[in-house]
Amino acid sequence: MKRKPPSNSPFEAQRKAAQRAALNALRRARRAADKAGVALSEWEGEFLDSVSDRVKSHGRAFGDPEKGAPGQALSTLQGRKLKEIAAKAKGEPKGDAARRWGRPKRPD
Repeated sequence: MKRKPPSNSPFEAQRKAAQRAALNALRRARRAADKAGVALSEWEGEFLDSVSDRVKSHGRAFGDPEKGAPGQALSTLQGRKLKEIAAKAKGEPKGDAARRWGRPKRPD
């Protein structure tokens, strides 16, 4: 089997790195949910599967370039949903309470 010579383009290297990072993040979220015994909804399971399939086959999971940064494998909303699934697997509170934890109280 003949191997393709490595590309010298830094953009190609960045795209491949983003693809690997996205696939690793998807796998980590799935593993964390399984390890913690957290049941993902049917939609969340399908989301993780379909996004990882699209990243593997196309290099990124979205078609419209305005939905994500150039060189990234996930769109902005896909990244946000992946963070929500990972937080659910870790048992972190969801919604506003999660954002407020790190903030100091406002002075009256």
